[in-house]
Order: sequence, then C-alpha cells, then structure tokens
Amino acid sequence: MVQIIDKKVNLEYPLGHHLHCMIAQVPNRLRRAEKGFAIVEPDRQWEMVRSVLDLVTAGEGNLKKLHFLMFPETHVPFARFDEMLAIIDGTFRPNTATMFGVEHVSLKTYRQQLERFREDNAEAIELVERDIDSGDVLETPVNWCCIAIKETSGKLRVFLEAKSHPFHGEEFLDKFHDLYRGRHFYLFRSRPSCFNFMVLICLDYLYRDLYRSNIRQIIDHANQLFFTTRQALDALFVIQCNPKPEHRAYRDVLSGFYGEYLEDTPGVRETVTVFGNASDETRIEDAPEERGFGTSSVVINRNHRLTSMDLSEFSTDDFHGAPVCRLRFGAGTRLYYFNLPLHHELDPRTSRVPLKVHAIMRWSRDGGWVKVTGDEMVTGFEIGQET
Repeated sequence: MVQIIDKKVNLEYPLGHHLHCMIAQVPNRLRRAEKGFAIVEPDRQWEMVRSVLDLVTAGEGNLKKLHFLMFPETHVPFARFDEMLAIIDGTFRPNTATMFGVEHVSLKTYRQQLERFREDNAEAIELVERDIDSGDVLETPVNWCCIAIKETSGKLRVFLEAKSHPFHGEEFLDKFHDLYRGRHFYLFRSRPSCFNFMVLICLDYLYRDLYRSNIRQIIDHANQLFFTTRQALDALFVIQCNPKPEHRAYRDVLSGFYGEYLEDTPGVRETVTVFGNASDETRIEDAPEERGFGTSSVVINRNHRLTSMDLSEFSTDDFHGAPVCRLRFGAGTRLYYFNLPLHHELDPRTSRVPLKVHAIMRWSRDGGWVKVTGDEMVTGFEIGQET
C-alpha cells in the first residue's frame, strides 16, 4: 500500500475566515497511445486551461480570495507542464494551491520530473527507485498529478503524485497496457494556519485489497495526527476523469469515512471532501459516449446545515441515504467557485449555511467564461427542508 508523507508548507490563511476553492470542470479528449493515453488536441485543451489561469490571475470580483484550484485528471499536456508552472509562479497570488492531472508519461520521464523537484519530493524518489531496481519498468506509463503550492513568501513548491489504483488497461494480457502504481500520498500541513489537506487521483479514493484500503490508511493517519497534535485532516481533494461519479462504491466509501460505524474517527470527522470531475464534453477512446462524464461535488458530515435545493446547476442531497450532506453540481463545462466550510457542525445559535456557491461560469461561444445568472439557475427551482 501507499505511504502517507507529511509535508509542511508555509500558507498563511486568514484566521476565522473560510477558504475558497474553484473546480474547473472542463473536457478531456484522450486517445490510446504507447504511454497510456495521450491528449488528442493538446493546443485546444491548453487554450482552455490557459483561459482559467488568466481568469484567476485577473482576480475579478472576489477571485482574489481563491486558495485552491482544481483541474481534472490527465488534463494538462505534458509539453505545457513547464509553462503551467511558470504561469502559476509568475502570476498567481501567494497562499494558493493548484492541483492538476498531467498527460501520461513513462516512468523514466516521471522519475526525471521528480528529480527536478527533489527538494520537495525526496521521499517519493526513494520509493520510485525501489520499483526501478526491482525490474524492467522504466517504460511503464504513469498517470500522475502535480500540486503546485505558492507559499506566503511567493516561493513555488512542486509536489508530484502517481495514481496508485490499477488501470483498466491491466485487464489485457499485454503487460505494456499496465500502469505504474504510485507509492505515496502527501499530507500537506499548512503553517501557521494549521490547515491540513491531501490530494488523490480519482479511483485512489476507492482502492483497496483484501485487507487494507487507501481510505483506511488516510483515516488512521488523520486520527494519529489528531491524538498527537489535536489537528485533523481539513480537506481531501479528488481530481477525476470519471464516467461513474455516482457509482455505489463512492457512496459506500463515503459512508465508512463519515459514518463512524465501528469506531470514532476524530481525525476526519470535519473533513471536507471535494470531487472535481471532467465535463460531459469529455471523449475518451474506447469509452462509450453515452456513459457521459461530469458531476463534481462537495461532501461534508451530516451534522451540518445544508438547505435542500434542486437547481439546474447544482442540488443538495445525502447521496441516497449516506451519512453526509452533499452539494452536487451539473455535468456541463463549468467553473464552480465556492467556499470551504470553516466550522462544520450544526450550530443551534445560527441559521447560516456553512457552504456557499459564490459563482458558476460557463464556456461561451466566443471562447471566454461567462457567469451563469440567477435567472438561468432557477429554472425548475425547488427548495425543501434542511438536510
């Protein structure tokens, strides 16, 4: 199983105030290649990525308050990786974390990228070296992501993770369809704000063998953090390119994560889980179009106050009876900008909702982002009791 590596990062968030997150639910267009999957139109896909980066850089409205930016799994062309980091380093505000999936590369290339950023990834390099020493694996494709953190001082730190979950291509007898399985997750411990978060790639959230699971390890690690420091895991970000975000497996894992059915789990009791998916315009070779993509979501403990709502762009529910409150977005190409709840549990002294959607933007025909108006969202509007 993977190792969880603690990393201290210098992020100075405003005390007593909620943080802000943006999910870029944008389309992926992928084809099968020698190294896993490749982006079909890298320049076109990069154009959309760049438009989001420009929007964040401009900081119109309250986008200046953005702290977390999520792109889908396998989304940024590898040829644009350095340019992506340069834009974040040169134009983003301090105290921001940008999470994005990168186009598949070989393990040899992934190892080279880890070496470039050895200062932040030394422990991960050791784990990769063990696999390289064990056999002929250098040409194995890697599904990986980058967490680029711009600290309070303006210093850019670059952390890399490889997906640990088995690849669907491993169902083939040809070993060259195999995907490298990552050996580590990072737990980022922000100082001086004491805000702790992790980033996973899609099915890493679900992966388990007969005796252990990724999520169980995360819970145990977070509990240990709580018992030794009285801190907890504040946010868990999951970047996806997933045609089945509503699969029962997600409900089962969320139920175990938040349900405390067997034991108390103070380390994750107040964790906010953010799933950022690709949009319904995603096309992947070998994947039937009718399966669709889309529906990002935010999940919090059931001891919260979320009004039951059903709008065209988002709705709230309990994921078919799970012990959670869920904000579920639509499937289209959108930017979702919202706050992460600060104090999660229901407070009988206030009726304030802890989770608010600040803005939703859609891609226009002119090639820019336009805010979805309130009139557009209230089509078929329904409001009910709190969940």
